Amino acid sequence: MKKTLALLALASAFLGTSCSGPAGPNTQRGAATGALIGAGAGAIIGHQSGRTLEGAAIGAAAGGVAGGAYGNAKDQEQRGY
Repeated sequence: MKKTLALLALASAFLGTSCSGPAGPNTQRGAATGALIGAGAGAIIGHQSGRTLEGAAIGAAAGGVAGGAYGNAKDQEQRGY
C-alpha cells in the first residue's frame, strides 16, 4: 500500500510539472525523451536492489523533469529570451 501511494505521488507530480504553462516543441521532446531514458536507467538500477518498478518510476520522473528543463532552455534560446 505504501509503495503504491509513493508511485502515485511521483506520477502525479511528474504529470503536473510536464503540463504546466506553454511548452515548446523542444520542451515536450526533451521531457518525453528524458522520461524514457530515465525509466530505462532507473529500471536497471532498481533491478539491482530488487525494486525494478520503483526505480523505473523514479527514473522516469527525474528524467522527464531534467529533459523538460533542458528542452525549455533550448526553446527560450530560440525565442531570444
